[in-house]
Amino acid sequence: MINQNKDRAFLWVYRTYVAAFFVFLAGPLLAAGMFAFNDSLFPALPWQGFTLDWFFNDTEPKLGMFHDRRLLRGLYYSAIIATSVSALSVFVGTCNAFLFVRGSFPAKDFFYILMILPLVIPGVILGISILVFASNIASALENNFGMELEFLRPGILLVVLGQFAFVTTITSLVITARLKKFDEEMEEAAFNLGASRARVLRTITLPFLSPALIASAIVAFLVSFENFNTTLFLVGSEAPLTITMYDRMVKVGSTPVLNAVSFFLMVGSGLLALLSVVVQSDKAKSKA
Repeated sequence: MINQNKDRAFLWVYRTYVAAFFVFLAGPLLAAGMFAFNDSLFPALPWQGFTLDWFFNDTEPKLGMFHDRRLLRGLYYSAIIATSVSALSVFVGTCNAFLFVRGSFPAKDFFYILMILPLVIPGVILGISILVFASNIASALENNFGMELEFLRPGILLVVLGQFAFVTTITSLVITARLKKFDEEMEEAAFNLGASRARVLRTITLPFLSPALIASAIVAFLVSFENFNTTLFLVGSEAPLTITMYDRMVKVGSTPVLNAVSFFLMVGSGLLALLSVVVQSDKAKSKA
């Protein structure tokens, strides 16, 4: 009887903890989403009524996010940056996976640790380091050889390179974990039947890796899209959405249109995550 009471008490504490954790996790998100539909000029209580003006209205003072040119421009730049970072990171991450799983070379463990090191470096330090390094190279080339390399100056290209420096670590780890589960005898059987290396890669290896490739691409896109710390030091005149929202907060303060953008990003991120789960489940069903 005593043990049953202890088990019930433990179960009650555990459930309370889990509930409190999810409330703490989801509470700010729910609040941000709620104020995106509040018919008020300020994102605060009391509730003034439901409205979609902060999304679709085309006049001040309730200019909606889909008519705010600066926010839309930031959204466009963020999409371009995130797509570029995702593509580069998946490609290099796949190469890294084959290198560290299939390759054999001196100091392999050292270089593997070196590869994952950007994950533990604070984004602020990483951004400052990349900015100083790129600026020094650009200044040295310009002063000594008269070469002007604009991509080493703050701008979209430097943001892509800066984010790529740590996002590729994430894709490398995801794809490496999947590649370690691959049965190399399948490739050997295909080689014995006369298949070329390119065909084996295209028809056997990459299809096996496709769930990890899709998942890592989505994760890389989302991490790049929401990145702020590193981007802040590398951005030029083409400010992505996170920097645009930060600038709006500093100059104007919190407004419901920023809540509307946040709600839009939450829904978009959720749909991308759901897409990743659906694609991977479909792959598992087809193989079964």
